[in-house]
Amino acid sequence: MQQAGSTPAAMLFSRIDFGQGAVAAISGGSDSTALLVLLKNHFDRFLPSARLIAVTVDHALRSSSAAEAQTVAGLCKELGIVHRTVVWEGTKPSSGIPAAAREARYRLLAGVARDEGVGIVVTGHTADDQAETVVMRQARDEGPGLAGMAPATLYDGDVWILRPLLAERRSALRTLLTVSGRGWIDDPTNLDPAFERPRARAMLAADENRVEDLLATARRVAPEREDLGRRAAALIDRYGRRLAPGLIRLAPEFAAETDPQAVLQALRVLLAVAGGTPFLPDKHRVAGLLRMSAAGAGRATLSRTVIDVRRAGLFLYREARGLPAASTLSDGAVWDGRYRITFDDDVEGCVIAPFGRKEALESPASVGEEAPASLFRAARAAEPAVWQGDICLGSLGEPGQLPGVEVVPVVAPFAQFLSGFDLEVARAASALIGAPSLPVSPLRASDGSKASANA
Repeated sequence: MQQAGSTPAAMLFSRIDFGQGAVAAISGGSDSTALLVLLKNHFDRFLPSARLIAVTVDHALRSSSAAEAQTVAGLCKELGIVHRTVVWEGTKPSSGIPAAAREARYRLLAGVARDEGVGIVVTGHTADDQAETVVMRQARDEGPGLAGMAPATLYDGDVWILRPLLAERRSALRTLLTVSGRGWIDDPTNLDPAFERPRARAMLAADENRVEDLLATARRVAPEREDLGRRAAALIDRYGRRLAPGLIRLAPEFAAETDPQAVLQALRVLLAVAGGTPFLPDKHRVAGLLRMSAAGAGRATLSRTVIDVRRAGLFLYREARGLPAASTLSDGAVWDGRYRITFDDDVEGCVIAPFGRKEALESPASVGEEAPASLFRAARAAEPAVWQGDICLGSLGEPGQLPGVEVVPVVAPFAQFLSGFDLEVARAASALIGAPSLPVSPLRASDGSKASANA
């Protein structure tokens, strides 16, 4: 198998730095089978010392899934590739099966990648999948989402999901498999009209011109989305400051910038970050907040975030409503979408709960020209704290305040899936709130350097 579609096999993976190896997701379908064979050839030729681990996720949703995983295991044995089968265990939801299965699939694949120490999962998404994604997002009027799937996505902050076949058509991959004498498994779920993607697939099956138009849309929107992210990141870097845990200030000049699209995008991201929400707020409602800010004063709430406009700037902090109830400590859990908390045995018997208005009023607050004490206290009241009975042992927002407890800020809208199109704005938001630095993308730019936002 020398090439996929019109792309020589050697070029398919030429931009990827596989490092110590990769996990290849294989279901047994034509796309993932072709991907595995192409990867095997590439690793044999260019990366003989790197590890290639094939992983099949058995979603346990069909009676034939275990047997199909065994078939894939037999193929991997024939090819000399290490194979793992991981099962989605537990009770399945009664609705939203595709989304839940997708989340479980990436969680299980990433778990194997971490266990193997490779940090990369490669999937067989094709140009056909890309066209289906774009047409589904068109139906939901998702503007930047029309860029489709990115060639690289960061999952849970440490595992890269790569899609090297996004420019390849499924028909070409099947032709290559047929010529090489290899078959594949057809999943009946892919034809079930009860689900959105099969409906999109059926609609596009007989309309080749529509497919090409959708792919052209993705190619056009992707660089526009990246550019908007870079411009928004520059504004966050220039005007944003974290005054205290949970309190962000945007300088007055921010709203007066002459790039209204970038201003809108930067504020949407920061509202989601401050509120700990996984989705960006509606752009029309955020535009209304910006009109309010033009008056120089005002206060509103959106995406669980209070935006307080004063002469000194725009101040963002988590609103007091809807904060998590007191809960026992769970090592590594994300609290309120804003902090990942780890701890040692010394804090057993305690619970995490909001610091609270009473405690915030009684505690010292920073006072300075950048913000009044009332804003510091309002932000601190919504921060996580460790409680033992009715006694607050301390706020977790302040680093090093409680021995044995580590609190790391989380950039909520990009915490689970960070599209490579949004790397720059995610980097700026991470730096602003003191979240961990983003790992470098394994994709190289066209000049051979490591890619940054174009991933």
